[in-house]
Amino acid sequence: MLIIFQVLFVFAWIVIITLIVYKRRTEESIPLPENYQELLTDYVQFYRQLDEEAKEKFEKRIEHFLSAVKITGVNAVVEDLDRLLIASGAIIPVFAIPDWQYINLHEVLLYPGAFNEDFDQAGSDRPIAGMVGTGAMQHVMIITKWQLRQGFINNQDAHNTAIHEFVHLIDKMDGTFDGVPEIILERKYVERWKQIMDSTISRMKNHGSDIDMYGATNPTEFFAVVSEYFLNNPVY
Repeated sequence: MLIIFQVLFVFAWIVIITLIVYKRRTEESIPLPENYQELLTDYVQFYRQLDEEAKEKFEKRIEHFLSAVKITGVNAVVEDLDRLLIASGAIIPVFAIPDWQYINLHEVLLYPGAFNEDFDQAGSDRPIAGMVGTGAMQHVMIITKWQLRQGFINNQDAHNTAIHEFVHLIDKMDGTFDGVPEIILERKYVERWKQIMDSTISRMKNHGSDIDMYGATNPTEFFAVVSEYFLNNPVY
């Protein structure tokens, strides 16, 4: 009986400490740079297209994201612009969901350039521009500074690495990495979405597409690529 009591006591303290840490983490406010509105207007087309009320909501959600998620440079200097663009990439896919929280993300690592599966930043074989961590890297995202900025600077195509990786996180939120975001998709639409993915991937493989063909790799990449395609420039 004493052992059970001790276990319950320890468990209760773990819960209390977790709640205290979470509360402190969510309440900490990291002020945005003085020129944040200018930077968002210059670099984030999604923000530019919002009305004033929506812009204010976007700004508040960026501030909340930056207070909740740590951004660390790995051989790269994290500048104000980088923070704002990472936060924008997080908010854009879920802007229509007011209470959205990335509970599966604690830290974003900013690399200067592409890397490989061993996280090497040197050498010729470095094909990766962004990654959602697994295993020991759980709750971590890696993104490269160059690709991060290019995704927002170049509005002539539909590539945006930040949006792509955050869509992967949304997909992963329901516990499976399968291109079906069940956490935001009503159950009655799940099978229909799977059918649309399968048929579209098949058409892409057989006939090509103006959507990046990387999306035909598998359902997981299809969901991220199609979201990136639309959200980076909805007028397409």
